[in-house]
Formats: sequence, structure tokens, C-alpha cells
Amino acid sequence: MTTNPIFRGVATAIITPTTPNGVDYEAFGRLIDWQIEEGVNAIVVCGTTGENPTLTDEEHKECIRFCVEHVNHRIPVIAGTGSNDTAHAIEMTKYACSVGADAILVVTPYYNKATQAGLVQMYYAIADASTVPMIVYNVPSRTGCGINPETYVELAKHPRIAAIKEANGDISKIAKTAQLLNGAMDIYSGNDDQIVPIMSLGGIGVISVLSNVAPRQTVEICDRWFNGDVEGARALQLELLPLINALFCEVNPIPVKAGMAAMGWCENYLRLPLTPMSEGAWAKLEACMKEQNLI
Repeated sequence: MTTNPIFRGVATAIITPTTPNGVDYEAFGRLIDWQIEEGVNAIVVCGTTGENPTLTDEEHKECIRFCVEHVNHRIPVIAGTGSNDTAHAIEMTKYACSVGADAILVVTPYYNKATQAGLVQMYYAIADASTVPMIVYNVPSRTGCGINPETYVELAKHPRIAAIKEANGDISKIAKTAQLLNGAMDIYSGNDDQIVPIMSLGGIGVISVLSNVAPRQTVEICDRWFNGDVEGARALQLELLPLINALFCEVNPIPVKAGMAAMGWCENYLRLPLTPMSEGAWAKLEACMKEQNLI
């Protein structure tokens, strides 16, 4: 663990409440307040769960600005600024820094992909343009472009490349990354079903979809671990596994948006190509949410 982590525990990859008329900032503000009241340690705005691919640049920037202003230094705000166009990622990064984001989250390039050498150059260029720490986001199932453990060693040499959101799903690769880095970068789980496994390898928390609907329970997993209650953390991780699986039974953020709507936090509205959950999938998620007394 680095000496000054961006956060420790749970960062909610927060949904963006939308309606046919645009972003619902009133709902967004209420949701941010509730997440903080429930004890989350940071908020990631305009990530995948926030539907950033279908936000206009103006909406993307306004969501970052609004979140930073509304949080008002209560917890760190991490802005999703990644793109497969490095110049665009630099533009969004500079904006996020200018309005007071505490860190940035930058995904690997999707569709055009890159070599490992290209990834290092891209991340260095974005980090050079940033005034805040960067979390590198590795999610090859979405982007088709993964980061090798050895590449993280090169990335760690940049003073503003501070951490990893690791969602490659391969515990062996994550173990190799932790071994090679030896604490040079913080590691966060990018998968809710691997919070405890990744913390057992030295990770310090999770960037979470689950914590949208169950913030207190997600925080409790990490708190139990940090307090030395390994068995308690493991038990809660496994107890929440059916709910976690239901939240990913269709493409994220389709299920979590449905769940948040059922809890009254937003409309169940998504922009194409995302569509509302099928009835069968919703029945599965609804049952899991009722089991956890969320609805």
C-alpha cells in the first residue's frame, strides 16, 4: 500500500440518473448525499456504470463539476476521463482537474486497442496532463485490451500513476501484478465478487457497482477485513454473492439502474444501445434485493 492512497475501502461507481430530458441533477444530488451518509469512502463519477459512453461531452463535464461541487470535499471524487482517443482523454482530464476532482480513472483504449508499449505512452501522456493521481482501469472483457503485470511496473514509474482498478477477473494475474509491484501502486478490485480475494493479495478496496444499491454492506466487507475479521469479511462477501451475480446477469449498468429505480433513486431510463432489463432477469434481481431488505 502506498503511503497516501486516493481512498481506502469502497468507491461507488455511481450511476447517472437520467430521464428522456437529460441528466436529473436533483436525483443525482440526493443519491450522492445518501452514499456519503451510508459510509462510502469515495465516488467515481462518469465511469462505465455512469453510462459515460452515451453522455455528451457537455453532460460528462457537467456531471463531474456537479459531483465535485455537491460532494464538497466530504470524500474524494474520482472522475472517469478515459477514451480510446488520447487527445480527448487529455482534454477531459484537464477539465476534471480544473474543477477540483481528486483523482482520475482512465480505462484502456477500446476498439482501436494498443500494444503494451502504446499503453505506457498513452498513460504517461494523460498523467503528464493531470495535476491529480490516476487510477488505471483494466477491464479487458469490455475493451479487448488488457494490461500485462509487467507493464504495471513501467506505469508505476510515473509519479501520478498511483493505482489500479483491476477487473481482469484473473486472480493469478492479479497476484503476479501485486508481486511485481511490491506496493508501488495501490490495487482496487474492479469486480464486486473479488473484493476479499484481491484484498488478500494486498488490495485496499473496491470500485463498486454493488455499493450503488448496498453501500453500507459493501463498506462492511472492507471494514471487517481492515479490522482483522477475515472470517466475517469472507462470510459477507459470500452472502452478497447472489445479489452481485444478479447485478451482472445483464450488461452493467442495466441491472443496477433497475435496482436503483426500484429503490426510488432514479427513473429506470437508459440510453441506447442499453435497454431496460428483461422480465426474467429483473425477477432474479428483485428476489435478491428483497432477500437483503433493499426493497
